[in-house]
Amino acid sequence: MENINWGILGLGDIAHTFSKGFEETSNAKLLAVASRDPEKLNKFKDKFNVENKFLFNDYEDLINCKEVDIIYIALPNFLHHDWVLKSIRKKKHILVEKPVTLNLKEIKNIKKNLNDEKIFFEEAFMYRYHPQIETILDIIKNNDIGNLINMKSKFGTNLLSKKKFWFFNKKKKIDPNSRLFSKKLGGGCILDLGCYPSSFSLLISSLASNKNKSEIKLSNIFREIGETNVDVDCYAKIIFGDNFFSEIYASFKKDLGRKTEIHGEKGSIVINDSWFGSKSIIKKDYKGEQIININNVKKSIYSYQIENISEVILNNLYVPKFPGISLNESIMNMKIIEDWQNA
Repeated sequence: MENINWGILGLGDIAHTFSKGFEETSNAKLLAVASRDPEKLNKFKDKFNVENKFLFNDYEDLINCKEVDIIYIALPNFLHHDWVLKSIRKKKHILVEKPVTLNLKEIKNIKKNLNDEKIFFEEAFMYRYHPQIETILDIIKNNDIGNLINMKSKFGTNLLSKKKFWFFNKKKKIDPNSRLFSKKLGGGCILDLGCYPSSFSLLISSLASNKNKSEIKLSNIFREIGETNVDVDCYAKIIFGDNFFSEIYASFKKDLGRKTEIHGEKGSIVINDSWFGSKSIIKKDYKGEQIININNVKKSIYSYQIENISEVILNNLYVPKFPGISLNESIMNMKIIEDWQNA
């Protein structure tokens, strides 16, 4: 079977986690990597068996590599826009780590540069490829929980303090130059975590029966700004047209977990791990509570993402296969994020 050759820009933690996904795919090969840290390159080469000729110290060299079909941009948030544009100029397919850009202006500029180019482009929301999403969508499409009313989705972990004695917490020392806490580098819990529940809200709202899906607005916005001037604890209510709304939470201050609840007129769905997937979800209706097993979970979430995208490219298609996130959805998601940040 033909393979799609992947290259990776940047070797942070997410690049290593993502790269493990190639071990379980049949149509994709991790061919090349680029990092400005020679030590990271050598360790990565030994772990993932990358040939020396495909190890690059310069990001430009990887983009210029003719053998590479698609580039996974795993660089810090503030670098996404520029390296997406450089990849477009070299006619490379692109998967860019979330958040796609720092603001709405940048993602709109990417759309302008993509124009009618035959280039696959997607923001890397891996959760959309896990089999649990297919099960959730089937339940909704089959009207098992009735017309959708609202949802609540959370992503939060406590990065600001640690438990010391019994229930007393000790404040952690925060590095103002880290990518999570530096405003210049695109830090803050909305960009890093909030983009997940907002993007999930867009997906579920696409199945709601409201008439004005283009009318999206935010209300009840709450933002707590931390000592490095980035948001650390946030909430917003997204109102989609007249009949559906979503409450979204993101936090570096609270262990909110990764739970989502979707409510319909006849019942609800509870997903305990919305972003990395699990082997079961809970459906509640007038009959009671039912555990629904996700029987076809056979590999890692990143393997599903890599394989699905590679299949699309092998078929000479240039837009993500549903429920992958489209470019226009990424633009809408960034609009939500920007409104949330600027309230």
